[in-house]
Amino acid sequence: MPKFGHVRMRRVDSAQSVPCDETPSLFFGGGRGLSMNSAKAAFRIAAVAILFVQLLLGNPAALAQSTPRAAPAGPDAQSEQLGAPQAAPTAPVDVVQTGGPPGPSINGISVYSVFLRADPIVKAVMTILALASLWSWAIIFNKWIALSSLRRSADKFEKSFWSGASLDDLYQQFSSRIDHPMVAVFASAIREWRRAFEAGPPRESLLASIRERIDRSMSVTIQREAQGIERQLGFLATVGATAPFVGLFGTVWGIMNSFSAIAARHDTTLAVVAPGIAEALFATAMGLLAAIPAVVFYNKFVNDVGRYIGRLESFADEFSAILSRQLDEKAAA
Repeated sequence: MPKFGHVRMRRVDSAQSVPCDETPSLFFGGGRGLSMNSAKAAFRIAAVAILFVQLLLGNPAALAQSTPRAAPAGPDAQSEQLGAPQAAPTAPVDVVQTGGPPGPSINGISVYSVFLRADPIVKAVMTILALASLWSWAIIFNKWIALSSLRRSADKFEKSFWSGASLDDLYQQFSSRIDHPMVAVFASAIREWRRAFEAGPPRESLLASIRERIDRSMSVTIQREAQGIERQLGFLATVGATAPFVGLFGTVWGIMNSFSAIAARHDTTLAVVAPGIAEALFATAMGLLAAIPAVVFYNKFVNDVGRYIGRLESFADEFSAILSRQLDEKAAA
């Protein structure tokens, strides 16, 4: 019968017994029990790490929050019942202005009050624009009446000219009152004609020079009369081109003063800002008020004057042809 005194048996599981001589193989790589336990522990550690990473990426602010403190539960803790919230007041509320003296009322802004409160430079700009606008309207009415009168006088003279009366009779009738350009052109041609015949009928060799002198006399008269008709139209062109920029200068200056007043009062309410901005914009409005009529009527008068001068040139060409034909008849006689 064998002896078992020096051999100890260790129970590994319910189905197998392993001698102690095989114990070293359990702890030094030979057994499977320790390896399975280590794998389970590693798996748990990995799962906890993944859960931590997911929590960190999903809500990083949650980790930075401090641990909330529990509400006091001792005898010092008191509870107070909150009432219903109060509604906003519906009655008028008085507003007290701070930061300087009160500004002018917005409802009190008018053209006269804006001019009185304006800066001296802005006042000068407004005054210049107002005077320019008044003078422009005076020129507009004057030119309108003058051009209408010139057209009526030209119609009346042409009716008499083409009525069949002799040139000498027409000269005697209109030479005493040369009151419009067409009569002036006619009178200048007749005067040159009479000078050519003062010493008797001219020689045939001088007829070309007589025609040239008559044409030049009428051309010079047309140019002189055109200058008189176009007089003061340059002022309308100047006002139409410069008035908006003059008004813009007043606007820029007024806005600069408004910003300076805002900075000095430390107040940006509408009652402080509105008057200065109104002064600035009113300067621009006056510039446009002076420029727009000046430009519109300047273009109209330039067209009217151009048509009237063309009418004078056409009359001069026709009258030159008549005088040239009479010269040929006298030279043939």
